[in-house]
Order: sequence, then structure tokens, then C-alpha cells
Amino acid sequence: MAALSGKVVQNVFIAQFYQQNRQFGTQYQRDSCVPYMCALPPFHGGKLAWTSNSSMQMRNLLKYQNGFVNRRTFYCNAASSATAIPSLDKVDFLKLQNGSDIRGVAVSGVEGEPVSLTEPVTEAIAAGFAAWLLDKKKVDASRKLRVAIGHDSRISAQKLQDAVSRCIASAGLDVVQYGLASTPAMFNSTLTEDEAILCPADGAIMITASHLPYNRNGFKFFTNDGGLGKNDIKDILERAASIYSNFLAKGYSVKASESVKKIDYMAVYTSDLVKAVRKAAGNIEKPLEGFHIVVDAGNGAGGFFAAKVLEPLGAITSGSQFLEPDGMFPNHIPNPEDKAAMKAITQAVLDNKANLGIIFDTDVDRSAAVDSTGRELNRNCLIALMSAIVLEEHPGTTIVTDSVTSDGLTSFIEKKLGGKHHRFKRGYKNVIDEAIRLNSIGEESHLAIETSGHGALKENHWLDDGAYLMVKLLNKLASARASGKGVGSKVLTDLVEGLEEPAIAVELRLKINQNHPDLKGRSFRKYGEAVLQHLGNSIASNPKLQKAAVNYEGVRVSGFGGWFLLRLSLHDPVLPLNIEAPSHEDAVKLGHEVAAAVKEFQALDTSALDKFVQP
Repeated sequence: MAALSGKVVQNVFIAQFYQQNRQFGTQYQRDSCVPYMCALPPFHGGKLAWTSNSSMQMRNLLKYQNGFVNRRTFYCNAASSATAIPSLDKVDFLKLQNGSDIRGVAVSGVEGEPVSLTEPVTEAIAAGFAAWLLDKKKVDASRKLRVAIGHDSRISAQKLQDAVSRCIASAGLDVVQYGLASTPAMFNSTLTEDEAILCPADGAIMITASHLPYNRNGFKFFTNDGGLGKNDIKDILERAASIYSNFLAKGYSVKASESVKKIDYMAVYTSDLVKAVRKAAGNIEKPLEGFHIVVDAGNGAGGFFAAKVLEPLGAITSGSQFLEPDGMFPNHIPNPEDKAAMKAITQAVLDNKANLGIIFDTDVDRSAAVDSTGRELNRNCLIALMSAIVLEEHPGTTIVTDSVTSDGLTSFIEKKLGGKHHRFKRGYKNVIDEAIRLNSIGEESHLAIETSGHGALKENHWLDDGAYLMVKLLNKLASARASGKGVGSKVLTDLVEGLEEPAIAVELRLKINQNHPDLKGRSFRKYGEAVLQHLGNSIASNPKLQKAAVNYEGVRVSGFGGWFLLRLSLHDPVLPLNIEAPSHEDAVKLGHEVAAAVKEFQALDTSALDKFVQP
């Protein structure tokens, strides 16, 4: 786009009004120095309409009974520009949505993956969140909203943090940067009440893409109600798309702002974790003294756990590895589900003769552990361990999990522990929201946890916090030693005694070719649903197989001593197939049943399944 020599949008400034005749707040006047107010069209249903003016305005037409109008007006600071405005490409913002997160490509260099999270796109998303937050909080013009911003170790983190901070501050909100932080800490910042550290935040933004490759990044958003859901993210992206369309039409430039403060909030967050372990051990200062615990942070944001949590509690942390943040992730993917990552922490435990190993994902909302013998405490085993701890504290409670948990786990929770297993859908937010829903209708639930390592407890505000999950394990170690009931990780492994774990557990991905004529104009989702419907019908007439009586996702079937689940991916044109069985032979039998049922669907790539069932 050619450089604009006239007036361009330089400073997007959001102000809030409740009365039509209310004067612009003096606090905002001091900060903005706006030369004129831009008149713009109304805000309708989550979208912004733009006029030919180089300006923008949002109005929420929700009228209160007293005649007031809740309004959001953008004030635009426009000025002459002698410098070239960067050329902007059209962007499909809704494609950046990944469930309850936003994700995209932030760094160039990977073939076939063009950058989608540019600075203008990032600033439009930040402006969309600012507008959403103002609508959500409905504060009057006498108080500025406060937004906390943190990031993981990715190489694009600083660039995106600067872009988000510029736009949020330019929108008239206070910005507090936490720097390197964890996702759980960002949510906690909306709950902490301490004005000395500028808390609570009205909203928080975590810049992360979890365990995805180095070139990716994204955003998670929080208020004191928790993480934003899918509908909220869609709303923010629709707002961002409208804001960006004005950038395209009128030119783009956002001024840097000086109204940004920096706080070491991680010191507060880690202090709370330390206090929780001490309390569980009867307020002993160093309840983990003598324990040797190694941490693997995978060069993500979790390196703090060794020096800031374990060492103050008295633990020995020598042998901990990959604690330094490095957004290229040179050692292994920071992912507790990754085989190479689990092998790395297991080897560290064995090499250092440690009592316990702890591993985190990039932004510390997931975790897993390894006992002193090298046994992995992840996936079904971690769920069983957390269930045992929670059911000791809350007998009979319901444990909510995702859909790919094993039949052995159900038996363990219900027959061994006396709890109830509620197997729901994939997606950590789905699992958490279902636990909250059960509580709202009178069914007590204290734990919502996925096989991925996302785990949330009612006592911790339903936040999926990998560090807090590990603190629950540390609490058990500390309290057991304090009461003379055992020492070392055997305390933990004893809790999962009797858990039946499958000999074979595989996940195969059956991709849908969206360009195949067999789709006949249907979306990949409609096509996938047709596959599942056909599979369900074919199973009904097979005496060797039994379809699950209660199932919330896909088609789950038991047979040959094991089970399989075929489901449609939450976001991608893929049908993941999970198979668990007591032997490879039995797993192959289950695979053959699926292959026979779906063979007529020509757009379905079954090569992975075909390879698995080959003799």
C-alpha cells in the first residue's frame, strides 16, 4: 500500500461513557491530548462498521432502564506522517482462533508457513481485547482498567509484548508487564489484591503457543472469572478484524506509550506455592529437606520451579535441566506428552538418583512427574494419582476427564477409590467447564483433568496450573514424612497401586482431504460426522463389540479386552483414533473393525491405520 501523506490513525483511544451528555473524563483528557473526536458508526453484535472517515467508534446500543446508554467511543489521534506506512495484507482473523486461544505464525523462515501474527495484526487483536474488556467490566470514566501482560520463552515474545502493550496503553488502559511468566500466574494476577504490586489486574494476556514450534505464538486471555471461552475469543477477533480493516483503508501506525509499568509478579506467585506446601506439612519451614527433585523446564517458562519453589522448601535440585529460557527449544519439545521429553526427565532422575522428577510444558499450565524408579506419572497415571489425592480430601467426588482416558482408569476411580468418573470431551476448557457445570447442578466435582497434563482443581479457582498440580504431589510427600507415613516417591506410587494400564496404547490420525470430490460440497466437519454416524451404525450389529452407553464425543467401543475411540478433531480436518488393548494382537483386531467400517469414505486418508493393522 502506498504511503499516506495525509492524516493517519496514530493512537486508538477507548473511552467509556454511561450517560449521553457525560463529559469526557479528566483523567482520559490528560493522557490523550486528542485534537478531535472521530464520529463513527454504531457497534452491532460484536462487529465494528467503518465509514470513510479516518476514525473509528464503537457503541453498545444496550439501553438501561434509566435512559443511560453504555457507549464505547474510539478517539483517534491523527497526525501527518512523513514516514512510509507498512504495507498490510488482508487477514482472516477467525482462522487464528484455536478453541479458547489465539494462535498463529509469528516468525518467518519455515517453508509454507507465512507470518500471520504481524505487529499490525497483534495490535488489532489487543485493541479488540481492550474494547471487549471495557464492555465486560463496565467501569465508569473515573477509573482506568488495568491489563497485565506476560509471555513464555519464545523468540517472538518481546516483539509481540511490545505491540500488545503499545495498543493497550494507547487505548487508555494501564499496562503492567510481567515479562517471562507462566499462564497460571497471569490468571492469578486477576485475583491477587495488593495495590503495591498493581493487583488485581482487570484483565490479563499471556503470550504463548504452548508446546508448538519456535515460529508459532499466540494469546490466552483472562479475567477474574477465569480464561475466556470460545465465544469470547470469536468476539475479540471480530472486533480485531474491523479495527484492522480500518488500518487497511486509512493507514497504520500506533504510537509508543510511556504508561507501561513492570512488576515481578512471578515472585508473588511462587511465594504462594511455597506457602501451600509449608501449610500442608504443618508449617514446617523446609518440609522437603533432603528430598532430591529434578526439574526439566524444556527451556520454557518453568525454570523458576527449581530455585523459587523447591529450594526454599529444602529440596536438592542438582541435576535439573533445561531451566534457561530458550525459545528455539534446542533440547526437546516442552511437552509432557512427548516421548523424547519424558525420556529426558526419566534419564535425569535415574542418572542423579533423584526421588522425583518434574516436567512442565512451555507456559507451565501442564505437567507430569517421574518416580525414583523411572516410572512415568503422566496421562492416565497422573489422573489416577491426582484422583487418589483429591478423593482422600473429598470422598465420593466426581472426577471429570477428557474422552481418551482408559477403561482401567474408570475402574480405578470408581472401584478402588470410591469416586465417580465422568468422561467428557477433549479440550481442557471443555473439561473444566463441565466440572463447573456439574457443581452448579448439585453434583460435587473437585478435579477436572486431561490426559495432556492440563489439570484444574476447584480449590484453585478451576485454573489449569501445572505448577499447582505438582505442589499437590509435593504436599503429599511433605505431609507423609511429617506424619511418619512414608518417605520418597513411593508415597505417590503406592497411591496408584491397582491401576490397570494397557500394554498397547496408540493414537492414529485419519486426515480428511478437503479437496476430494467425495465431500460433495460438504465441510470437513459434516463429512467427519458422516463417518462417525456410519461407524456407529456398523458397530450396533457387531456382537463382538459394545458401544459405550454414555459418551460425549465420537464413537467409543469396547471389545477384544480393549477399546477404541474415533472422534473428530476440535479444530482440524482429522479423525483421531485412539486404541488401547492388552496386546498388540487385540489392538490390531480393533483396528481392523474400524478400517472395515470406514473404507467406503474415499476422502479419508487411512494410511496410518492400514500400516498399523498390517501383519
